[in-house]
Amino acid sequence: MALGASHRLQDGVIAVETMTRFALAVLALASGVYTYLGVRSILDGSATAVFFAAIIYAASVSVAIYAFWSYMARFYPHVTGTAARGAMLGVMALGCAMIIAMSSWLNAAALAGSAALEQHLAETVEDYTADLDKAHQNALAAQSLLPDIQRTSERFARLAADERQNGALTGTTGSGSVVQLLSQMSSQLNELETGITASRERVTTLFDQGRTHLETMRKLVSAPGAIAPRSDDFSAEVVALSGVITSLEQTSIAPSVKRAAEDLSLGFIAPVADGQAAELVDRQDQVMQTIRASVTAQSQVLSQAADDILAREPVAERRFVPLSSAEAVLRYAADFIPAWAGAISIDLLPAVLVFILAIVHGAIRRQDERLPFAERITAAELLQALEVQRALGRQGIDVEKAVQALENDEERDRADSNITSLDMAAKTPRKGPPA
Repeated sequence: MALGASHRLQDGVIAVETMTRFALAVLALASGVYTYLGVRSILDGSATAVFFAAIIYAASVSVAIYAFWSYMARFYPHVTGTAARGAMLGVMALGCAMIIAMSSWLNAAALAGSAALEQHLAETVEDYTADLDKAHQNALAAQSLLPDIQRTSERFARLAADERQNGALTGTTGSGSVVQLLSQMSSQLNELETGITASRERVTTLFDQGRTHLETMRKLVSAPGAIAPRSDDFSAEVVALSGVITSLEQTSIAPSVKRAAEDLSLGFIAPVADGQAAELVDRQDQVMQTIRASVTAQSQVLSQAADDILAREPVAERRFVPLSSAEAVLRYAADFIPAWAGAISIDLLPAVLVFILAIVHGAIRRQDERLPFAERITAAELLQALEVQRALGRQGIDVEKAVQALENDEERDRADSNITSLDMAAKTPRKGPPA
């Protein structure tokens, strides 16, 4: 039964030998084709030079893969020693690493290069969207000061009107020094309010332009067709969008607000009291001192608010780096594990065939070792033995008697060895139980 199983395994190995060579050739050719596609995506130069360079590289990869796995399938199953088999496994590991380095990543670039580039563009759109929103918020931060400025301007205007009509501050109606000062402060705040309102329109226009560029970039990411021309158009949109973001950063009205706030206090020029009576002049001086203190306090509040806005982190400068399909596959490898698995499997699947052959040959050797010698001897070995017997017969040597004599000598040697062992055991002193 063991002899039949061994023969069946040997017949199976012979039967699949052609199939094994065919499978190795097909896998090597497939790897070469995808390697060619991957190489073309990273080479630069004329179309003819790129074509021949990619063909030569792909052919070299196919030949190297076929030769390597052919050697492993031929020799590894027949290596039985532990050290030799360990050395062969080390060579196989080194070869697999070299195949992955020269072929598998290019196969992955051919399988998933376009998708990886689209993902790169999509993530770039997300980054620039965040930058545009941040620049827009920084530019509009000064708009939060507008209600306070409007309220202060209205308060000064209302006090000027009350003083003019009712003499609410000095007790004397008319347009005197106090009314003039209050009107002056109200006008300065109105000018600041007008500047902030105008900047809002500029910011809104720039933000709309930025959103238009982002919309075009999103369409380029999801548009059908080759990725290379879309990537070129995408780069042009990125340049335009970067200019819009820079303009938004420079459009902030916060520095102007800070300067205007400082001018309210440092540039405060109180008019000379113009009252006809000394008592009225004193009251006008007191009111103008109060107005000065109020303007100083308002200036400090606006200046501090402007400092807070200016302290915001500006939008970091971002540079878009176009990638080749191979570079994109390497950068986003974790997102394309199926493509990487397929690319590596094409190159390393022959290792499974090598291990199958090694297991089968090992089983054949173990079954042959359990068979009697007469069943393990081959026809060639039998013919050689008969030739030796005839040669000895021609020399007058009786082979049967010689074999019998050898067997008798072996039996005497074994008997002498047993007697020697018994004598040594008898002479060895034994330890008795304690008295």
